[in-house]
Amino acid sequence: MAMTFALAAGTSLAQSAAAPSRGQALYELHCIGCHTTQMHWRANRRATDWASLRAQVRLWQGNNQLNWSDDDIDEVARFLNERFYRFKRPERPVAVLPPAPATR
Repeated sequence: MAMTFALAAGTSLAQSAAAPSRGQALYELHCIGCHTTQMHWRANRRATDWASLRAQVRLWQGNNQLNWSDDDIDEVARFLNERFYRFKRPERPVAVLPPAPATR
């Protein structure tokens, strides 16, 4: 009985743990071998804002011939930004609707 409870509890805990984001998964698969947490906190880091962070992700995925899509680059940059940098990201442009036709 105790074994059944332990297995059930372990299963529910494993299921409740959040799955890594796509950006985190890509970073951990392709980048973490060379990058450590200290790299992101060093004084002379190359990422100084959202645009330069995204540019660095694009540069290094290209150097490593990963062929990531723009969405993959955004996801990894978003993960790094949330985990380490906290740069303000630009707002997405809001679609402007044409004015409604005048009614009489």
